[in-house]
Amino acid sequence: MTGVPKWRELLLFDFDLRQTLLTLPAILFGLCFHEFSHGYAAYKLGDPTPKEQGRLTLNPLTHVDPIGFLLLLIAHFGWAKPVQINPEAFKHPKRDEILVALAGPAANLLTAFVFAVLVKLAIDLRWYAIPTYGAPLMTILIYFIQINLVLAFFNLLPFPPLDGSHLFMVLLPDRWQSLKWNLYRYGSLFLLVIILLQYYTPIHLLQPLSAAVQAVYKGFFQLLGVR
Repeated sequence: MTGVPKWRELLLFDFDLRQTLLTLPAILFGLCFHEFSHGYAAYKLGDPTPKEQGRLTLNPLTHVDPIGFLLLLIAHFGWAKPVQINPEAFKHPKRDEILVALAGPAANLLTAFVFAVLVKLAIDLRWYAIPTYGAPLMTILIYFIQINLVLAFFNLLPFPPLDGSHLFMVLLPDRWQSLKWNLYRYGSLFLLVIILLQYYTPIHLLQPLSAAVQAVYKGFFQLLGVR
């Protein structure tokens, strides 16, 4: 059908992040809010380390990891500089470490939903029809949803430096120390191999993750009545 704004195509989950400049606000905010949330959760649970290291901020220079940021731009999966914590400062170390690890993905899920609400409002108010900047504005709002969902789900994978590795280490029995050591030693390399296989070979090990992101993305708009 002719005359359909480009943002409607994005609502069908066009996962191609080719418009790099339009994705930058979402990438930077998603990474920084993710790490800030880790730090804030740790601080509230009794660990002063994130505050002492200046991580309770949304300043991108504090949180951005160059490799993770570059991969997020070109491969659509990435990470920020991990927030350091001291589990010994927690009253309930295992429980609190799990809460801290989940705080980052939870922050990204919350961000994605808030921007889904903004997209719903923008559609109702026909912001996409505003001359000059209506379509780019809609694209930026949609990228905020997509990128934050990617950050939330991708970070749950059990490989360093992702949050899922912390969950895995806490839940893994202490008698499996050798597995923990090997994961810390080789996990990052294995993660990089998975990403490269995803985009440069027919082997798509991250397909379930992409399907989960897409399902939640569509679920947000179904919940908000966007068709």
